[in-house]
Amino acid sequence: MKKSVFDIIRRPIVTEKSNYQSSYLNQYVFEVDLDATKTSIKDAVETIFDVKVERVNVMIVPAKQSRSMRNRRMRTRSSAYKKAIVTLAEGERIPIFEGVE
Repeated sequence: MKKSVFDIIRRPIVTEKSNYQSSYLNQYVFEVDLDATKTSIKDAVETIFDVKVERVNVMIVPAKQSRSMRNRRMRTRSSAYKKAIVTLAEGERIPIFEGVE
């Protein structure tokens, strides 16, 4: 079953590092579907934001375990997810990320 472009990109990841990347390196970071490929991510970003994508780097962020502050014996676990760093062509911008500091 083919997924739509809006199912591939889940959400933008906004951190201090991703703000630096978008400002100086013209790279944007997204959480994407675990089944997404580099070409499907490129097509989705180009379709949704109407920009020219130069390169896509993909990594799987592993699940992490931590302890709850209330109960020392209680363990919580975050799920693993796939992260994509999208490099845009020179002069291209995604306006959603503008002004986010």
